[in-house]
Amino acid sequence: MTRALIVFWLVLFSAVFSINFNLVGAAVMHSHTSINKEHIQDSFYSPKDKNHYSEDGEHDIEFDHEAILGSVKEAETFDHLPLEESKKRLKILLEKIDLNGDKIINKQELKVWILRSFKMLSEEEANERLEDVDENNDGKVTWEEYITDTYGKDDELPVEQEDKQLLEDDKRVWEVADFDKNNFLENEEWLAFLHPEEHPAMIPHILEQTLSNKDKNGDGSIDFQEFIGTQGQERSKEWLLSEKDKFDLEYDKNADGKLSGNEIISWIVPNNE
Repeated sequence: MTRALIVFWLVLFSAVFSINFNLVGAAVMHSHTSINKEHIQDSFYSPKDKNHYSEDGEHDIEFDHEAILGSVKEAETFDHLPLEESKKRLKILLEKIDLNGDKIINKQELKVWILRSFKMLSEEEANERLEDVDENNDGKVTWEEYITDTYGKDDELPVEQEDKQLLEDDKRVWEVADFDKNNFLENEEWLAFLHPEEHPAMIPHILEQTLSNKDKNGDGSIDFQEFIGTQGQERSKEWLLSEKDKFDLEYDKNADGKLSGNEIISWIVPNNE
């Protein structure tokens, strides 16, 4: 959550409700500048606000709408409402966010609402994706349906090693997400496959997959050289120093010079809070 989002919505909210501006303005601040795009690629998963800013730093206000409303479709509808109807719906929305009914949106209430919205966005995305992939419309997805939609027919499957690795990674995630082992995914399983970082049962696999991709010396942990990967050969000294600070101060909690277990999880799995 950024101050730009808060200001945008509070300008509208102020017309229909009394807001505690100081508390809300400090709520759930996402640090978009700290997201390392290369590490996102290395580590498979990215925070919900990955699209909040473009690569040149331009703010995407549509993301703000979606983060509050919890739906891309609702955000699109809201954009085209007459002003009076917008005010009416905003008042209803505020009453839902204001959990204790004191007519003040505090930090915790806003945080709870935004995290709820993120969950709803994931579910909406998963449902739309299922409609695209589910060729026979039986409400579930087979591995064959998924790879046909994602990679193409058998004669179009990846031949490059990097693409083959992606396909293999997908297959491993699929097998873990198939909780009942019936060879297709539906509902919660499909959501866990698309967003494994949001499902507790998938976290051990995320750790295993990360070590498989990053732990080059096979010691069960990730040292700084493994942390930065091949980027270390291409980046400036300033970048390396910055990454070393992150490694030492943010992730290496026990200061043993390497990341293991929960330290890897805290690096790899985004914290939407």
